Parts: sequence; structure tokens; C-alpha cells
Amino acid sequence: MDYTRIINPWLPDSTVETVGVLATGAEILFAFCLIIGYRTELFAKLSGLLLLIFGLSMTFSTGIKGAFDYSVFSASAGAFALGLMKNKFLEIDNLIKGGR
Repeated sequence: MDYTRIINPWLPDSTVETVGVLATGAEILFAFCLIIGYRTELFAKLSGLLLLIFGLSMTFSTGIKGAFDYSVFSASAGAFALGLMKNKFLEIDNLIKGGR
């Protein structure tokens, strides 16, 4: 939770742990859904948004170098690009919808 506190210095100390747990839970859920191909378009866009928020938080609190060093913005752009792809392949959604 120390890093959450560093990149979110404007948060009250009482909410830092909650925000850290929620962000970690969202990362795990989004990654799992992307790996199995469940609602890929939605979870790719949510992942892109989460990465963008993370990158902006890094930039505003510690400077842009860290966000560039860890390629946060390119990962965010990649997630948004995945969310815009219309061709569906090897997604569990295809099985749920009957192979369309």
C-alpha cells in the first residue's frame, strides 16, 4: 500500500488501503476476463482506462519518467486498441452466443 500512497498523495490515509485493494482486484478481474476472452471489448476498454489512470497518477505524483520507463501509456493504448477490434477469435463469447 506504500506505492498506492505515493502515487495518490491527495487521497486521505483512511482510503488508501481500500483504493489499493479495489485497484488490485480490478486488475485481476480484467486480466482473467481478457485471458479467457469473456466480453473482451468491454474489459479491454476498462483495462485501458485503469492503465491510463495509473499512468496519469504516476505522472502527476512522481514525474513522467516512471510512466515512460514502464510503458504504461503504450500498454493503455494497446488495451484501447484491443477494445476497438471487431473481429472476434477464440473468445468464450463466441461459444456463449452460439459460434457467431
